Order: sequence, then structure tokens, then C-alpha cells
Amino acid sequence: MNYPALRQLISSLAPFLGVVVVVLLFWVFYPDQPMTLKAWRSVAVQTVVVGLAAVGMTWVIMSGGIDLSVGSVIALSGVSAALAVEAGWGFYGGVLAGVGTGALCGAYNGILIVGLRLPPFIATLGTMGFYRGVAKWVAANESVRPEDATGLSYTAGIAEWVKQLADGQWLAPAVWLLLATTLLGAWALRWTVLGRHTVAIGSNELTARLCGVRIRQTKVAIYSLAGLLAGLAGVMLFGRLTVGDPTSAVGIELDVIAAVVIGGASLSGGKGSVMGALAGALLMTVLRNRCTAVDWPNFVQEMIVGHIIILAVAIDQWRIRRTRR
Repeated sequence: MNYPALRQLISSLAPFLGVVVVVLLFWVFYPDQPMTLKAWRSVAVQTVVVGLAAVGMTWVIMSGGIDLSVGSVIALSGVSAALAVEAGWGFYGGVLAGVGTGALCGAYNGILIVGLRLPPFIATLGTMGFYRGVAKWVAANESVRPEDATGLSYTAGIAEWVKQLADGQWLAPAVWLLLATTLLGAWALRWTVLGRHTVAIGSNELTARLCGVRIRQTKVAIYSLAGLLAGLAGVMLFGRLTVGDPTSAVGIELDVIAAVVIGGASLSGGKGSVMGALAGALLMTVLRNRCTAVDWPNFVQEMIVGHIIILAVAIDQWRIRRTRR
């Protein structure tokens, strides 16, 4: 039997098994609150924002970096999309405005990191406050409420993409978008030059440099990609809220990073899985959904999620120590 391959398979499936365990535990202790198909649809839609941002964050963490500004980027991108829709740019204009804003923010993060040689933690901690301030500035410190944000057609209303579907209907368009983005991100990470260079930088930056990898350009590209996906998440959040709120997505960066780490990524870089990040995002959404269904107070949810993050990082550190023996 190929034990390394078996361990790799178990490692890949572990986050999804975690989802199953959470559902079973709540079913055992609260049988009167089963996980219905309608609940799964709701969970799928609620996973979109964190899931999209987690795909990009996987690339960043696998390169040995971190992005603490993702929540502010999501808020600023949502405001940009709302302003574009309000200005009459329509569906596609709103999407392009949000995604473009996110990509620019990500590129700026990358330029600060490689240009000023700042630690990613410090650089993105600074831009976290900067982007949040810009969002409040361009929105005049209030929510942007475009009239056609809830248009009835997919080409006119971004809200239709994240709309809760009625019984008998399948998944919302935003969920299909998340699945397609996840598959594309996983494929690109494994088979493209940028993906292989990302893993090489995270595994050993000095060796990657000696092998001819263009470190500076690659890092800017990685952060730009992460910003683009955070921008797309911001557009989806705008569709869900139907307003561009500059104070939204506060603290969501912790959920995004936690999803990536729960999915098997190492904070030291070089190891991770885009599919695992999606499973991590799904796990956290299912947990919040079940806590709400059984009427647990919000502070209990925060305590549980906080310790899930601690456990995920502890497991990551244990894996690192084990490989060094």
C-alpha cells in the first residue's frame, strides 16, 4: 500500500470530514434542528464571500506571506461596485469596478512589501487601516444605496447572484462562481508557472531566487491576484447587502486566514490547498449556521471559532516540528 499517497488523501479530505463531524455532533445533541437542504443552500451562499477571499489568501500564505487588509479591501471594493452601479455603469461596470479596485489594492500591498522590504504582516496591517479609511472617504462616511442594486435580471442586479433561492431551485449563481474559482485556482496553483513559483518561494525563497525565479515580480502578482479575488468577494458582499457599506467585513480577515489554515496551509509557506481552503470556509459557515439554529449567543460562536483557529495553528506547528525531526 502506498502510505504517503494515503496520508496525502486523508490530509486533503480532513477539512471536509470536519464539516461532517460538526453536522453530526449538532444532529446528535439537537435532533430537532436537522441540517435541511434549505439550510445547506443558505450555508452555500454565506460561504461565498469568505470562500472567494480564501482562494486568494491560499496563494499568499503558500508564498510565505500574509494579508491582513483583506477585510478592508472587501469593504472598499463593495463601495466601488455600489458607486459604479449608482453612476449608471450597470452590472458589468459594477463588477469591473469592484474587481479592479481589489486588484489595485493587492498590487499596492505587493509593491510595499517588495519595494520597501517590509514584512507582509506590517505592510498589510498598515494598509488595512488605509483602505478602510479610503472606503469611508469615497462613501462620504455612509452606506451607498444604488437604486438598481436589486434589479430583477442577472445583467442588471448584482443582488440576484447571491439571492437565497426558493425551494425546488438549485444553487445561486454566486455559489457556482465560487466553485469555478476554486477549481481554477487549484489548477493554476499546480500547473501554471506562477503557481509553481509561488510554492517555490514559500518553500525556500533563497533557493527559488538561485533557480531564477523573479521574486519581486512574482510576489506583486500573487498579492494582486489575492486582491482581485477579495474585490470579487466585495462585489458579492455588496450584492448580499444591496448597499456599499464601508464599515462591513470588519474582522473577516481572521475568518479568511482561519479557513486557509484549517484547509491545511502552513503559515511558514510552501504548503496548502485551495480545495482545503474552501472546505475550511464551509466548516466555519456551517458552525455559525448551527450555532444560530440552536440559538446559541453570538459570544459563544466567537469563542468556538477562536479556539478552532488556535487548534488549526497548533496542528500546523506540530506538523512543522515533525518534519524537522
